[in-house]
Amino acid sequence: MSLTWKRPENLGREFNLLWAGQTVSLVGDKITIFVVPTVMIFLLDASALEVGIVAMAQYLGIPLLGPVAGVLVDRWDKRLTMIGCDLVRLVAVLAIPVAYWLDVLSTPLLFVCVALISGASIFFTVGYLVAVPTTVPEYRLVRGYSRFEGSHTVSEVAGPSVAAGLYHALGVAALVVDAASYLVSAACLRRMRPWGTRSTQDGAIWSRLLLGFRLNWADPVLRRVVVAAVVLNSGGPIFVTVLPILAYRGLDVSATTFGIAMSAAAVGAVIGALVAPRLGDRFGLGRTFAYALLAHNLVALGILLAPTLPPALVIGMTIGCYGFFMSCINVCSAPIRQSRMTADNQGVMHAAFRTATWGVIPVAALAGGALVSVLTPSLGVLDAARVTMVAGTLLAALSFLSAVRVQPLLDRAAGPDERAKVPA
Repeated sequence: MSLTWKRPENLGREFNLLWAGQTVSLVGDKITIFVVPTVMIFLLDASALEVGIVAMAQYLGIPLLGPVAGVLVDRWDKRLTMIGCDLVRLVAVLAIPVAYWLDVLSTPLLFVCVALISGASIFFTVGYLVAVPTTVPEYRLVRGYSRFEGSHTVSEVAGPSVAAGLYHALGVAALVVDAASYLVSAACLRRMRPWGTRSTQDGAIWSRLLLGFRLNWADPVLRRVVVAAVVLNSGGPIFVTVLPILAYRGLDVSATTFGIAMSAAAVGAVIGALVAPRLGDRFGLGRTFAYALLAHNLVALGILLAPTLPPALVIGMTIGCYGFFMSCINVCSAPIRQSRMTADNQGVMHAAFRTATWGVIPVAALAGGALVSVLTPSLGVLDAARVTMVAGTLLAALSFLSAVRVQPLLDRAAGPDERAKVPA
């Protein structure tokens, strides 16, 4: 397998506008993701349970709004919907520093703001998933998703250190930068040509919704991807929710050090986004997806090396490997699902998939914070966090059992002639 450097091809104006807007927005998102738990722990003196509750709000809109998001986005102007979502998120993010300046910031208010951001993001993401295949040809989808994943992982690199620096200099006002990033995203979308068509299918919203679930379950490939993602998201969010509690309260890591460690760690995720297309071409998207899932979870156990080894080093190395394999998962998953569905049903398929697979995340996040709170009196916060994170990681690793059968099913469906036609 050759990993020699090749100059990236130009995927066109429409793709580049979509890509540019999302890249800026993703960096801004990392500021909010970093600042909110930091503010809760250092300024509001929130408990682990309260941190878990607000983390739950980040994904709460998925089971509540996810069932109808795909159906509605199919019927709406997709570009205007995404612009509207950017503006809603801008207002919700700005509300946090304003509340702090007015001395009314609280855990319930943070819950509401984060939930609004989550809800708008659900509609935005459905539109985005429909938009991507309209900007690049099908055989270049993996390359396109690789670039989006690259942007995601670049934001992982720049975001935490930028957030830590901004938080050190500006405090809660650092969130204004994230709000501005939504303006950039909306401006890029405004310059794009409208894409897709409003759905003209007959039937009520709930009938279209049920169709989305049926489509995901009836297809043997999609069904295994759904099951794998549900299991992954039942355990992985526990690890992510508890990580800042472990760092700040268990290991006495400062916000600046934690931000630097997270940024340095995400270099691995950038490498993953660059390598994933080659791995998918060489070993198959399904096989790469499955083994990346397994490795993604097993490397998370490296967090147990702290505090025996320097905490910043352990966090950086562990999350770096964690991010590398997460990039491989994401780059492979979306094209697998896109290839199994016609354009008319992309919206409901993606919405049903996200509802089923992300709907468990709020429960997992809440469970992580609650378990740390329950175990801390007897174990102390460090060991309570470590036990909780290991339990979540081992649960998530079981996702491999469903994913390992995806590649054989893809091979059987394609047949030798069709596999030979796929561009390298």
